Amino acid sequence: MKTNRIFLVILATFLPVWCLAQHGYPSVSPTATYLNDEGVETESTDVINGQAPLTVTFRANPSDIEGHYPSYEWHFRMEGEATDMAVRYEEDTEYTFTTAGATRVTLIFKPDAGEEALDSVVFTVTVSESKLIFPNAFSPNGDEYNPIFKAKEYQSIVEFHAYIFNRWGQKLYDWTDPAGGWDGTYNGKDVKEGVYFLLCKAKGADGREYNIKKDVNLLRGYMETTSDN
Repeated sequence: MKTNRIFLVILATFLPVWCLAQHGYPSVSPTATYLNDEGVETESTDVINGQAPLTVTFRANPSDIEGHYPSYEWHFRMEGEATDMAVRYEEDTEYTFTTAGATRVTLIFKPDAGEEALDSVVFTVTVSESKLIFPNAFSPNGDEYNPIFKAKEYQSIVEFHAYIFNRWGQKLYDWTDPAGGWDGTYNGKDVKEGVYFLLCKAKGADGREYNIKKDVNLLRGYMETTSDN
C-alpha cells in the first residue's frame, strides 16, 4: 500500500510536466494581412506601412489551446495618445486605419480566465500623410499614352469627389474614387479638343482638405494633313 502511495505522488508530480511537454503551453503567433501600395497581399509580423484607407486583418494564430478557454484583446492606440482608439475581443479582427501617423497594436492573450496575460506590442502601423496632384492635360487619342484624365499622384485620401465641366459650366463627368478618371467623353461620345475645368474636393488622412480648381487641356493629338496640287 505504501508503494502505491509513493507511485501516486510521483505520478501527480510528473504527469502535468509530461502533459505540458507533449502538448505545449497555449501561445499565440500574431500576423497581419493587408494590401500594399501596389495592391499585392502582404503578411507582416511587426511593421506595416501604407496609405489610408488601410484595411488590415489581424490574426492571433493560437496554438495548444485544446482544453483551455482563451480570451483575446486587441488594443489600437495612436502613438502619443493616452487612450485607445478601439478595443476588439475576437480571435481574429479587421481594422481600417484612416488617420495619418503611427498606431501601436497590442494583443493581450489569456489562456484561461484568471491566468496571467501575455501582453506585448506586436505591430506598428504607420499611415502616410496625404497627397493629391493632378496633371494639366491628357490626350485620349487612341495611342494608350495619357488616355485618361486622373490624379497623377495621390496617397492617404479618405474622401474624394471630382467633377469635369465645360466652358459653359455644364457638368460632363464626376467620380468618387481617386484611382478613377475621365476618358474625354460625354454620353458615350468624344468631346472636342479644348480646355475644360476640374473641380475636386477631397480630404486626407492627416486632416488636410483639398479644394482643387484648374483648367484641363484635352489634346486629341491628331495632325491635319493637306495634299499638294
